[in-house]
Amino acid sequence: MNEDIHFRMMTVNDIEEVLEIERLSYAKPWSRKTFYYELTSNPYATYLLMFVDGQIAGYCGVWVVFDEAQITNIAVHPAFRGKKLGEALMKKSMEIAKKLGAISMSLEVRTSNRIAQNLYRKFGFQKGGIRKNYYTDNGEDAYVMWVKFYEPDRSKHIGN
Repeated sequence: MNEDIHFRMMTVNDIEEVLEIERLSYAKPWSRKTFYYELTSNPYATYLLMFVDGQIAGYCGVWVVFDEAQITNIAVHPAFRGKKLGEALMKKSMEIAKKLGAISMSLEVRTSNRIAQNLYRKFGFQKGGIRKNYYTDNGEDAYVMWVKFYEPDRSKHIGN
């Protein structure tokens, strides 16, 4: 991987380019309105962009609520797949979630998406359950996968 990779937070000005990746990646892509809401009105949402040689190559959305992070969506543009860029994006997203106070992270993944499941396993994610008929395009089930970054220090809580 010789490409120049860098990251920055997504803004509303990036929505059109992200929508293109979204459309190429998902059977039921998010709308412009949904991304706009996430960026302007959801206080828990953080959206990260990954650039390769100056082009948006991927993005990841994360909600951090208290000490739990949830990946809302993650995608790499098809032209950039197969170059371990998903790993770079996942690693950076997890770093940001930790900086925002998360001690664990979860996500849903199609039961048929072995490539994504293998990526998540590389980062310590384990299957924690199944959401039946989770995907509305075809009724496919989703695995819920979790990873704990670390155990919280309970000794600092009031009453101890």
